[in-house]
Amino acid sequence: MKFPKIYPIKEIAAIIGCGFVGDENFPVHGMNEIHVVEPGDIVFVDHSKYYDKALQSAATIVLINKEVECPEGKALLVSDDPFRDFNKLTKHFMPFKAASATVSETAQIGEGTVIQPNVFVGHNVKIGKNCLIHPNVIIYDNTIIGDNVIIHAGTILGADAFYYKKRPEGFDQLLSGGRVIIQDNVGLGALCTIDKGVTGDTVIGEGTKIDNQVHVAHDTVIGKKCLIAAQTGIAGCVVIEDEVTIWGQVGTTSGITIGSKAVLLAQSGVSKSLEGGKVYFGSPAEESRDKLKQMAYIKRIPEIIEKLK
Repeated sequence: MKFPKIYPIKEIAAIIGCGFVGDENFPVHGMNEIHVVEPGDIVFVDHSKYYDKALQSAATIVLINKEVECPEGKALLVSDDPFRDFNKLTKHFMPFKAASATVSETAQIGEGTVIQPNVFVGHNVKIGKNCLIHPNVIIYDNTIIGDNVIIHAGTILGADAFYYKKRPEGFDQLLSGGRVIIQDNVGLGALCTIDKGVTGDTVIGEGTKIDNQVHVAHDTVIGKKCLIAAQTGIAGCVVIEDEVTIWGQVGTTSGITIGSKAVLLAQSGVSKSLEGGKVYFGSPAEESRDKLKQMAYIKRIPEIIEKLK
């Protein structure tokens, strides 16, 4: 998330009521999660296990719960609860605004686009030309949709990330201030849910087609001309490169990359990054030929045991 202007760190510290280390005019451009930070961004860290990763990231401002040695060219925001204060910044720069109409007056809808009954279009949504939005689709604030997009009934774009911190009194949600971006010529089936980024964008690439009842979690980026079949669940911060095919009921862990032109056969479970151009199967997913050989060997175990008697 980029702020509307560049702020000195002293003003950011004042918003969240914390101290800082560095020049009081150190420039702050925005805030982001660690996997997408850029120079000028704030990243937060609240566990010593991840201090080095945050301090050595591309972010130049680290919101941290302990004053540590600050790397050259960076600044610290020192807070007793970085998770809470990251949420404060999201609320400040991307506050929730209640809707007063089913199609917001700030929405932009392109020529030739058809919006069927009972569709909700939130604030600052942009929908391109010649799209078809079927009934009961929900498009949350700040979503961007390209040209020639078809979205089938009941699909939801822009729900919050499933991201929580466990506290003694229960689970505290990390607020989502990011967006969903649907590029040109995408097709989305019925009853899909595509969550917005926590601070960045969840992206569905040009020409990709997604079947019914698919879930795409926060900050995931799906490339061009992918095919994703029904009941697939893609976790947060996943990168799916161009022309990947994912068949039904595949599930992935977070933070992995699936290489270009990979094929994932039905009901596979993906626990690590996969190289492109290969066919995978099983849980954990492996190259399909190897996995099928393993399954054949397993079926022979009773026969082998019988022979050993």
